[in-house]
Amino acid sequence: MNTMKESDWKIFKQIKQKAIETFCRQVLDEFEEVINDSTEHVHDRYLRLYELVHNRDKQMQLLFDDHSRSKAPLQLLMLRSQGLVGEELLGKLSEELRETTDPERHKR
Repeated sequence: MNTMKESDWKIFKQIKQKAIETFCRQVLDEFEEVINDSTEHVHDRYLRLYELVHNRDKQMQLLFDDHSRSKAPLQLLMLRSQGLVGEELLGKLSEELRETTDPERHKR
């Protein structure tokens, strides 16, 4: 994938910010579910939460680190494949970028 056009880059930065908010909200909801699960022993909940925090931290790193124009198309593809991109902002991107970052095109 090529480096992003300036107009797409500006929209991508907005997409990325919204995606971070969505991701964090979803993860915090997961944490809350584990914490509030009174059917499990408190120590088991702690261990589950610890593992979940570790896994979500890795996922966040993969999805959001390395903020650069050259890596943005791949990052957008990953964000879209995780369902973290809203249609409103997506529709503001160039057709070319929407097509090249469509997760459906990259399924095997």
